[in-house]
Amino acid sequence: MAKVLCVLYDDPATGYPATYPRDDLPRIDRYPDGQTLPTPREVDFTPGHLLGSVSGELGLRTFLESRGHTLVVTSDKEGPDSVFDRELADADVVISQPFWPAYLTAERIARAPKLKLAITAGIGSDHVDLDAAIEHGVTVAEVTYCNSISVAEHAVMMILSLVRDYLPAHRIAREGGWNIAEAVSRSYDVEGMHVGTVAAGRIGTAILRRLKPFDVHLHYTDRHRLPAEVERELGLTFHESAADMVPHCDVVTVNAPLHPETEGLFDDALLAGMKRGAYLVNTARAKIADRDAVVRALESGHLAGYAGDVWYPQPAPADHPWRTMPHNGMTPHISGSSLSAQARYAAGTREILENWFDERPLREEYLIVDAGKLAGVGAHSYSTR
Repeated sequence: MAKVLCVLYDDPATGYPATYPRDDLPRIDRYPDGQTLPTPREVDFTPGHLLGSVSGELGLRTFLESRGHTLVVTSDKEGPDSVFDRELADADVVISQPFWPAYLTAERIARAPKLKLAITAGIGSDHVDLDAAIEHGVTVAEVTYCNSISVAEHAVMMILSLVRDYLPAHRIAREGGWNIAEAVSRSYDVEGMHVGTVAAGRIGTAILRRLKPFDVHLHYTDRHRLPAEVERELGLTFHESAADMVPHCDVVTVNAPLHPETEGLFDDALLAGMKRGAYLVNTARAKIADRDAVVRALESGHLAGYAGDVWYPQPAPADHPWRTMPHNGMTPHISGSSLSAQARYAAGTREILENWFDERPLREEYLIVDAGKLAGVGAHSYSTR
């Protein structure tokens, strides 16, 4: 029997919800590219309930314990005395989330001799040292596409919020004010702007599709060029690199995975190449942008705004400069953890576990590392050192 160690974010400070604003979730039959949604044989949770927190347990306890496995769920993941570190030594499977990542470093993987499977309940497995996973024969899998549209919707919301300067105007209203001039002195229309994405995978392409009706000019860069019919349909301009693209854009959105080729991409030099008054939205990974370079670009006025929900480390310390830098629209890492997304990634995690324990192959599109090498979507999207 296996020991499954699951690291999830804390319950709400007010306690696990007893009620929800809605009674159901919209029905989705397939993802936009035709990929099927997660197909576990059954689930033991109610879609639309909070599943990603400790008490939600991703709806896995009944399933795992009925098969004789042990499930340990914790949010305590930092430091050598954390529950995560204590329980990791004899764990067979680790489940974590990008929103509250249990960093599976090379050192931690080396101290987990029984570990064979690391599941990301969501998308983005950069919290796992993929080189170490390859070296130690650990399979890494994630629930590809489960929250891609959730993140795309969040990114579009942030673009509109930054350009229209929504958050300061909302603050004026909440505080009883009515100074129109103050509220509009940084507000522009998105219409006519040039918007570019760094990477045009599932999320990046979904953002482009959602922005097209706003009558903007769309740009992208990616190491895999999109089919010509997609470029024509969306009116896309392709650029060989981010450095080539950003001088043309009023808004840049980052949608690339974090790996050695993208870490630190938005440094002082690349930010200086952006138009004065451009906006940068990053819902991918914080380490793709240089933390202090972003602060400098905002304080100098070169960037008009920065928004995102990804930080390093996570949770971010209280004195992280992105909490207080000017003209930011930061949120905690929530874009991919809507209640809608939670139902999909909980079901996908269950599907992966069912197949793993029944010795059936995992979906190719779920694989990041397998059999000692990058595999599946991991071979398409990631690089190693």
